[in-house]
Amino acid sequence: MRTNFGPKTALYPMPVLIIGSYDETGTPNAMNAAWGGIVDTGLIGICLSEDHRTTKNILKTKAFTVSMADADNVIPADYVGLVSGDKEPKKLEKAGWSCTKSEFVNAPLIEELPMALECELVSYDTELGLMIGKIVNICADEKILTEGKIDLTKFRPITYDSFGHGYYTLGEKVGNAFSDGNQLK
Repeated sequence: MRTNFGPKTALYPMPVLIIGSYDETGTPNAMNAAWGGIVDTGLIGICLSEDHRTTKNILKTKAFTVSMADADNVIPADYVGLVSGDKEPKKLEKAGWSCTKSEFVNAPLIEELPMALECELVSYDTELGLMIGKIVNICADEKILTEGKIDLTKFRPITYDSFGHGYYTLGEKVGNAFSDGNQLK
């Protein structure tokens, strides 16, 4: 038997995305956004209301970064979601994060977050609050790589549980993509 919950914003896993941007003076800002993901080849979609400082920054600079929060950064990742950059100009400093400028777009990379997508703004729908970005580069700290590939056991990205309001790391590997299903052919 199933339990019906009605229409809710729940999907598993839901990545904890940290969106980085610069304002017109080059000051970095970041926010936590749970509603986002890959929408097509080379494109990411994120729901961001237009009243966020991050949204305003991106609309001006036409660029942003998307980092996945990891287990080592739960507290600062939650903090940048709780506090507005409009009210706390030193938000990243208080989070304990440092930034460097992306080589590919006019947006900050957060040094403490080991993986990031560097994106150019494609479109923003004010009615839906849906921002689409073109991924121009993905970068990762070597500490989360094994044989030149991102290793989830080293990375430990976190997901958001919208029912229980918790953060969880991804679990163990249970199969091989594009392979295990061949057993049923």
